[in-house]
Amino acid sequence: MLGAERDVFRANDDGEPSSTAGKPILGQINSNELTDILIIVVRYYGGVNLGTGGLIVAYRSAAADAIANATIVEKRVEQQLTITFNYIAMNDVMRVIKETGATIVSQQFDNTCQITLSVGIAVVPVIQQKLTGIATIL
Repeated sequence: MLGAERDVFRANDDGEPSSTAGKPILGQINSNELTDILIIVVRYYGGVNLGTGGLIVAYRSAAADAIANATIVEKRVEQQLTITFNYIAMNDVMRVIKETGATIVSQQFDNTCQITLSVGIAVVPVIQQKLTGIATIL
């Protein structure tokens, strides 16, 4: 499963009966809402036929156990915005930056000021709305 949109994924049964390996593993990834993850389960045949139900449970349990014992790292998807504004609007712009929790990446102050911000993609429309009429956003 790849990407923040979670639209790039692949599941493979690799020789097991159809939908007994890949789908249960992918189901665990989906139920935990994970992305940028790869789970590989290696099963050695021990002489006992599990049947399709047993295989599904075995693969699902292995994936669930791997996820439960993994360190999950949460990362925020960010976008960079460059804001251009007149120096007189500095207080208004800085207030919006503080309210939205944006991170200043770079800044240049003169008669016309420019600040580059790193913000979560969910915050971009909020910043655009708050800075309408005050600044130009690139």
